[in-house]
Amino acid sequence: MESGFHMLLYRAFHAQRSCLRPWRAALGLGPGQPKLIEYLARSGPCSQRQLATYFEIDPAAVCRMLDALEKGGFVTRSAVKGDRRTGMVELTEKGRSAAAAWQHACGEMEQQLLQGFTPEEAERFAQYLRRARENLRAVQSHRQKEDVP
Repeated sequence: MESGFHMLLYRAFHAQRSCLRPWRAALGLGPGQPKLIEYLARSGPCSQRQLATYFEIDPAAVCRMLDALEKGGFVTRSAVKGDRRTGMVELTEKGRSAAAAWQHACGEMEQQLLQGFTPEEAERFAQYLRRARENLRAVQSHRQKEDVP
C-alpha cells in the first residue's frame, strides 16, 4: 500500500491524466493546452500574462502552448490598443467547441473518480485539496520572501 501523500497525489494525478489523454488527443490538443482553453471558455479573452499567473507557470511556456493553439485554430491573439507588448488571447469557434468537449470529458472522468463517494465526501475531498494547495502556496510565498529554495 502506498504511503506518503506525495506518492498518492502523484499516482492520482497520473491516473487522471491517463484517463483524459485519449480525449485530449482526439480533440487535437497537446499537453497543458486543455487547461488554457477551459480557462478562456470560462473567463473570456485575457492576456498571456493572466494565463501564466493563474496557472503559476512560466510565461514562455504559455507562449509556446498558445503558439500551438493558434496554429491549430483554437485561439486568436491580438495586440491591445495602445500597448503592443500586451497580447489578448481569445477562443475561436473551434476553441469553444473543444473547450465544451473537454469539459464533458472531465465531467465523465470526475464521475468515475468520485464513484462510491457520497456528495458530502466529494465536497470534503474538494475542500481538503483546496486547503492542501493553500498550505503549499503559503510555504512557497514564505520561501520567496526569505529568498530560500
